[in-house]
Amino acid sequence: METLLGIKGPDFVMLAADTTHARSIIVMKEDQNKIHKVSDNLLISTTGESGDTEQFTEFISKNIALYKMRNGYDLSPHAAAHFTRKNLAEYLRSRTPYQVFMFVAGYDPNEGPELTFIDYLANAKSLNYAGHGYGAVFASSIYDRYWHPNITQEEAYDVFKKCIVEIQKRLVVNLKNFNVAVVDKDGVRNLEPISAKSLAEYNAAA
Repeated sequence: METLLGIKGPDFVMLAADTTHARSIIVMKEDQNKIHKVSDNLLISTTGESGDTEQFTEFISKNIALYKMRNGYDLSPHAAAHFTRKNLAEYLRSRTPYQVFMFVAGYDPNEGPELTFIDYLANAKSLNYAGHGYGAVFASSIYDRYWHPNITQEEAYDVFKKCIVEIQKRLVVNLKNFNVAVVDKDGVRNLEPISAKSLAEYNAAA
């Protein structure tokens, strides 16, 4: 029932994730951060079984940090996505598979921005925009309508607002707040969260 959103622009990748942590019909907390800074040029957002998301994200983060310590440079976002998919695929064939859905997002000075969609079956695909969870169903048509190859960060943030308005209006589950982060040539930054309160006077049709 949780939702992850992602948009790739010409020189950035932006991620949004709800902050609700729920199990079955119980909401445990509403300030869960699902977007993790892995390195100066890499973000991972995760959803799925709560223990799996935390453990697998930390496993990937520490191994990418170890790679930098051994080699003196970071993995590119493209390489990090392949490393993540490979490990998820190996665990899928073990007795302890991870139930994790994720985005690997990053920026490389040579390769540019990268947004990789990965599901719990270790399917991986580089995309311009995507979503995980029930909320992604409502975001797909908005992405199709408003995304374009030269989209700016301001436009991408506004697209997230439009998506979240629809999610909060039509999804039976109440996802009040979304964290937003962006990665570009200047590194990783957290943007202003998008909440039901901040969208109270927002005109999604504009």
